[in-house]
Amino acid sequence: MARVAWGKFTIEEVERKDMRQLAAILVFSCLFFSCGKNRPDKASKTGQLVINPQFDLAEPFSQGVAAVRIGDEEAGKWGFIDKQGGFVVNPQFDEAIDFSEGVAAVRIGDDKTGKWGFIDKEGKFVVNPQFEGLDSFSEGLAAALHEGKWGFIDKQGKLMISPQFDDVQGFKYGLAAVHVGDTSVRTGTDIFSRFGGLLVHSAGKWGFINRQGKLVINPQFEEAWTFSESLTAVRIGDDKTGQYGVIDEQGHFVVNPQYGFIAAFRDGLSMAYSRGKQAGFIDPTGYFVIEPQFDSANSFGEGLAAVRIGDERTGKWGYIDKQGKFAVNPQFDNGRSFSQGLAAVRIGDDKTGKWGYIDKQGKFVVNPQFAYAGEFSDGLAEVQIGDDRTGRWGYIGR
Repeated sequence: MARVAWGKFTIEEVERKDMRQLAAILVFSCLFFSCGKNRPDKASKTGQLVINPQFDLAEPFSQGVAAVRIGDEEAGKWGFIDKQGGFVVNPQFDEAIDFSEGVAAVRIGDDKTGKWGFIDKEGKFVVNPQFEGLDSFSEGLAAALHEGKWGFIDKQGKLMISPQFDDVQGFKYGLAAVHVGDTSVRTGTDIFSRFGGLLVHSAGKWGFINRQGKLVINPQFEEAWTFSESLTAVRIGDDKTGQYGVIDEQGHFVVNPQYGFIAAFRDGLSMAYSRGKQAGFIDPTGYFVIEPQFDSANSFGEGLAAVRIGDERTGKWGYIDKQGKFAVNPQFDNGRSFSQGLAAVRIGDDKTGKWGYIDKQGKFVVNPQFAYAGEFSDGLAEVQIGDDRTGRWGYIGR
């Protein structure tokens, strides 16, 4: 769903605990006089720290830069670094979203009264802070919250689709999901899903508009994802008894509502929950290519999918191929999707366990040593070293 002024975190960040700020003088002195520059050796090995842990929170790299925070969640400031760890945009924003299509959304002011705008990679505002919320650009348009309603702007900040929706998602394949109805009326608890966005349970309905703002699929769904591989999952009915199906870009059901949950399609398959609450994978016709047999599962990436056998507390994660066979046997306490040939996995519980990286044969390429480990992007992955109170974030190389 669209980003609002009071929240920017994704599912990966739900696991991250708030970091305490060390003495502000020491931190800023370190950043601006020495620590910010970490010139990696060209022959740096996989897992080697190329940007030293010095940030209170760090985002994945996108378009050659990464958003990082200096200070705690309340008083800290966000800026952007390059792949050598030097600031290309100094910490000065109260919130920031990763770069997309050459610009990044940033907020000036607190989460209640602050305003959002867009900056370029030099830190200059290309759209002045004036909106209550912003999302990243996708297909040349970005969702913008103005006077309590969502519309879409271009890169000059001009409203191309007037604010009229209660929530929106970004454009994909020329379509954007929009919500019409009161999102404050809840019928269940919000659930954050890595498979497509925030599941909002409300009294309204979701439909889809084109780039001209015209409704091309009428609001009729209780939930709807962004399109992926020309298809999207939608739900008919409430969050307890409703059923998920799949529609095409014309709004026609290609898979009738019959499943407890359907994720976005990746690599031609979608993770789906049967009514028995076990996960398998369906093809675009709704046929279970991999029968429901897992207690949890992530979407496919680079030909493999992370799946869990057993409950959330004692179960183990492994990786299956597209035939449903284990390529890496269940042995990890958590596992992320593969990116750039490696996957982050955790050994131990969510409080004291450590993250490392494995290859597609299940061999540790980077031994478990991090409190948190993200997916590789642009050849780098963000990692946390130390505990939640004093730990710091840096980046390792691929």
